[in-house]
Amino acid sequence: MIKNERVGAVIAAAGSSQRMAGIDKIFADLDGVPVLSHVVYVFERCQAIDQVIIVLGRQNLEMGRRLAAERRWSKVTDVCEGGSRRQDSVANGLARLVSCSWVVIHDGARPMVTEQLIEQGLDAASETGAAIAAVPVTDTIKVAGQNMIVQGTPPRQSLWSVQTPQVFRSDMIREAYSQTGFEVTDDSGAVERLGHKVKIYPGSYDNMKITTPDDLAIAGVLWRKRGS
Repeated sequence: MIKNERVGAVIAAAGSSQRMAGIDKIFADLDGVPVLSHVVYVFERCQAIDQVIIVLGRQNLEMGRRLAAERRWSKVTDVCEGGSRRQDSVANGLARLVSCSWVVIHDGARPMVTEQLIEQGLDAASETGAAIAAVPVTDTIKVAGQNMIVQGTPPRQSLWSVQTPQVFRSDMIREAYSQTGFEVTDDSGAVERLGHKVKIYPGSYDNMKITTPDDLAIAGVLWRKRGS
């Protein structure tokens, strides 16, 4: 794994929770603790991480800063406002990291992340400068046109469902976002457009993203099963 180099983390949590039926997923209760707290605790415990930036929507800034003060998170140096798009939020977080050679970017709505996943990402990124957690797609995927007629069936063995953490050399991800005049759905997409190689490393099917109330319920079951 990467050693003797400063590693920063950006936790992207500025989403609007539109599909949560009025529940704010970042501060939703998961086993008696806000979802965001579960995420930050892991990064606080991970010895490889030196600095953490939390990026929140404007409506959640005060609550997030209060939570950080109450929990006394030692690695969290800033709770900042996000932008209109995820990539804008991540860029705001990157701007607040200090002297970090590597950056770990993680979704604040993925509370089942582990220290091992973070460390494996840093290990994988040391090969190419960029690495993303992902799991093999288990369903058959169809490509359809606007008329909803199937146009093709890509081979499943070549398809991966992408997660976070995503890990990058700091200069690489900063350059990628400085040249992004288009929208990307994940951080790796911006890096790929510059022609950089991105390494896939094994994620976890438990490392789900909370998007709906049903997801929150499933996360609760997984958390209790983990015995945390």
